[in-house]
Amino acid sequence: MKRFFALLILATPVQLLAAIGCTLSNPAEDLKYLFPSMTTFREDLNEFPRLKDGAELFKGLKARLGSDLDTIYETYETPYTVYTVFAGNTKIGIVHGVNVPGKGGVIQVFLSVDPATAEIKSFFFQRLESSAAKQLRDKDFRAQFTSLTLADFYKHDYYAVAQPASKADRLARVKAPGTLEPSGQYDYQASLRAVRKNLILLDFFVFGKRSEPFFLRASEARAKQTNTKTN
Repeated sequence: MKRFFALLILATPVQLLAAIGCTLSNPAEDLKYLFPSMTTFREDLNEFPRLKDGAELFKGLKARLGSDLDTIYETYETPYTVYTVFAGNTKIGIVHGVNVPGKGGVIQVFLSVDPATAEIKSFFFQRLESSAAKQLRDKDFRAQFTSLTLADFYKHDYYAVAQPASKADRLARVKAPGTLEPSGQYDYQASLRAVRKNLILLDFFVFGKRSEPFFLRASEARAKQTNTKTN
């Protein structure tokens, strides 16, 4: 009987039940590189099922991303690790990474943000298998995101329908890194989505949804535009 069950187990396809998160390969070294004055850091694991109103937040992630969620990297059970960096007792940075699907495989995008303003301090790829990898990793391209916040992404949504070509649209100033072939263009867009998702999750997990008024304003502008077109 034991042999029968052993054979049955071997014959049954293995199901990968664990959700796929995104963590730094070497947190101590990576964080020290980003923050040379670091003395300590803390890791906090965030999972929607364990959060208060987690189901509602997960539903809101899709609305704020403006696209369907990936069935592998963006499930309800996906874990997210937030790294808080300290110099002595002073909080000097927050680092967080996300996975998004690219043409050549998963893309891992990490952001370090200011713990007071939630502004991007640096943006880097931990993993990037793309025909446009060199262009996307270029420091001048990545530097365009420095000081941007989630509010700037939501304002971009607003300007797109209410004030196209507005000079106040900071995100519209971000330019793709040169001429990209179709697969590279796909990965460029995936990278932009990863930055946005990163900021949304940090807004949920760390900053108490401080950018929510800008999202609501953009949603109202889109709804108004839709009603105008239908009428």
